[in-house]
Amino acid sequence: MRALAGRLTLEMNDNLHQLRCFGCGVRIRGDQAGSIFRCADCGDLFEVEYPGWGLVGGTDRPNPGALKWLWRERRASSELLDHSGVWRFRELLPILDNFGTAVTLREGNTPLYHLPRTAKALGVDQLYAKHQGMNPTGSFKDTGMTAALSVAKERGYEWVACASTGNTSAAMAAYAARAGMKSLVLIPQGKIAWGKLAQSMDYGAVTCQLNTDFDGCVKVLSTIVQEAPVYLLNSVNPYRLEGQKTPALEIAEAFDWAVPEHIVVPGGNLANNAALGKGFREMKALGLISRLPKISVIQAEGANPLVRSFADSGGKAIKPVQANTRATAIRIGNPASWRKAVRVIEETGGSCLDVSEGEIAVAKAELGREGIGCEPASAVTLAGLKKLVAKGEVVPSDTVVLLLTGHTLKDADYTIDFHRGTLLEPEEAAPVAAKMDALRRNAIEVEATPAAVLKLLGEIQSRWV
Repeated sequence: MRALAGRLTLEMNDNLHQLRCFGCGVRIRGDQAGSIFRCADCGDLFEVEYPGWGLVGGTDRPNPGALKWLWRERRASSELLDHSGVWRFRELLPILDNFGTAVTLREGNTPLYHLPRTAKALGVDQLYAKHQGMNPTGSFKDTGMTAALSVAKERGYEWVACASTGNTSAAMAAYAARAGMKSLVLIPQGKIAWGKLAQSMDYGAVTCQLNTDFDGCVKVLSTIVQEAPVYLLNSVNPYRLEGQKTPALEIAEAFDWAVPEHIVVPGGNLANNAALGKGFREMKALGLISRLPKISVIQAEGANPLVRSFADSGGKAIKPVQANTRATAIRIGNPASWRKAVRVIEETGGSCLDVSEGEIAVAKAELGREGIGCEPASAVTLAGLKKLVAKGEVVPSDTVVLLLTGHTLKDADYTIDFHRGTLLEPEEAAPVAAKMDALRRNAIEVEATPAAVLKLLGEIQSRWV
């Protein structure tokens, strides 16, 4: 196995990557990207491209059968890099000169949970949740951060920075600490879950709360990285998406390379579905899979610029919105990767929908009843799936995967407020009040005697019968 791994890695590293502008198509070397990762000609974002993969039968093109075998064998490997669900697939992200410099916390290899009760309730044969919240810092951001921060380290940077609604800051701070680097976090004041902010503090980041929203933090940081030797690690960084595409590989591998019909993804800054789309697109081009799954994006009603874009212009233009949702991870009004997201939705035949605060709250509690906890932003996927089923865009025979992006303890206050009945305003709760009442399990004050507890259980049992 080691001999084959060495030969494949050598071939892939000889095939150097380049960056291609998503807008005008100009191509540059990776080290030629500016500090804000925007094209100097048109201002659009870059994406990583591997030119040697396009030639069928070419010597730089990896053998799909050999790769599948190698990646499976690595799951039993004792080598540290093989323990990562990102770097286990390193032949499909040859972005480092030396893989030995990769910074890893054994990210990836996250569970794919079957959701039988929810599937039955929706009339869908096979429903799964790919839980990226089971990564080391509790969110999908770890898969992108291991890739992009490894590039920063290899290029000699001492400082890395991000603007964040929480998950990005936690991931960046952890990986920077692991690499012995310094990190700067800019967060919007009063608009972040404290469970996430606590992580970046614990990992040693310099954390600044700015009196603005997420998009305002991005503007401030864009100036900082142009004036100081600080490496930007927001999702505009194309190397982030290289790591974030690897859940697509894990999903395909879990289904023995027969991909599910539909994947449903939360929509915030929109890099996640762009990355997954890139992963599936590359797998198909390389012959690892035979077709693309539909990829749909779900946003909160109060933070739905992409939904409005499709309604107003068919996805050809976007107008920033003043984002407002309790699902803090997707409270983003001006998403950077919207063009890439549009491409993925259109090329896969997916949809873009929004859901209400009440629908998100109910969906989160329903996932909890499966024994699967997630942060609020993740629950938009189940809320959106209900609408996709109602519209006939998901049929009973489909296999569907919900992408859960964050751990339930990322925003514990949200869960507590739900069960106490203090989460939503009356007008928000009204359309789903009956469903919420059935799902609430607030703590009950009971006398400290066995008899009192047993009496309560009897009362509850009689109501459930």
